[in-house]
Amino acid sequence: MNWLKNKLNFNLDLNFRFAGFGQKTTAVLGIDITTTVVKLLELSKHGDHYKVENYMVAPLPRDAVVDKHITNVDVIGEAIKKVIKRSGTKLTQAAVAVGGSSVITKLITLPDGLTDDEMVEQIMIDAEQYIPYGIDEVNFDFEVQGKNEVDVNRVNVLLTASRKENIEERIAALKIAGLKAKIVDIEAFAIENSFILLANQLPYSVENKTIVVIEIGANLTTLHVLYNSRTIYTREQNFGGRQLTEDIQRNYGLTYDEAGITKKLGGLPDNYESDVLDPFKRSMVQQIQRTIQFFLASNASRPIDSIILAGGCAAITGVDKLVSQALDVETYIANPFFDMEISSRVNPKNLEKDAPSMLIACGLALRSFD
Repeated sequence: MNWLKNKLNFNLDLNFRFAGFGQKTTAVLGIDITTTVVKLLELSKHGDHYKVENYMVAPLPRDAVVDKHITNVDVIGEAIKKVIKRSGTKLTQAAVAVGGSSVITKLITLPDGLTDDEMVEQIMIDAEQYIPYGIDEVNFDFEVQGKNEVDVNRVNVLLTASRKENIEERIAALKIAGLKAKIVDIEAFAIENSFILLANQLPYSVENKTIVVIEIGANLTTLHVLYNSRTIYTREQNFGGRQLTEDIQRNYGLTYDEAGITKKLGGLPDNYESDVLDPFKRSMVQQIQRTIQFFLASNASRPIDSIILAGGCAAITGVDKLVSQALDVETYIANPFFDMEISSRVNPKNLEKDAPSMLIACGLALRSFD
């Protein structure tokens, strides 16, 4: 699937229609709701430099979020309330994201010269061509990309839709926590939005370069291929840190929750690294190779210049070297806070540890400065 823009969002003040460029956005908290944790991030900007004002992570019960779908809004709301209280933030508006199969994105064409209202009307008339749900079941947004290359009387329009329930669940969870949902964004766009910060880590300009960002989460490995800092390809694969937790559970007779805690805090037997962790790392490298091969199969003429590993599993020691050796491509661990000032309210060691898994939260928090 091709992703073309990082500014599109379901804007809640305009009935989920595009808000437009150049409008000053009120400062928002980036709230990333994953299958295992809720993440909060607040950024400020001083000149050209960003500062981490507040950051906090709180765990979620197993299966509170399944396949990007919130199964228990109250639990998520209480978790968000917890990170707000612990972080000490004073912001009351938030940006959240939907992603995965819950989001439909298509590049369509419409007659040139239509107003926004006329475009909405035309999209609603033709909705069944673009969206596999009833138009009353979804919220959609769109953005004009420019003149169509084939027909100068038409314009390219990026259309994005998500089931209303996916959006309403997140709005409800934020409301429980005392927050107003200012923006509902898209995970892939949030990753792209934070890429400008990752580019600072690289020893060269990303202009005309192809960079692969691989996010290894709890259940999914997501490949984002960016060219000239724009996402041109994304793909999900069923693989993530949950497999390692289950391996620990199975090998050492622990409950799933106990396995998760020991994985994070340590204290496992001496054979853990050789018998459990190393095989998992090899599996992770194989999954990354397989996912990249899917991209290269249709883009063989586009060489990969660098790989950036993100997500919780990217923090596993030595994974970057294994990936670099296997693919013969320079590989880095994502750190969007690489060049940021850190508030005294933030624990720098915890932030550094969680940095690879904060890309979506960071991309959402950056919406404060659109």
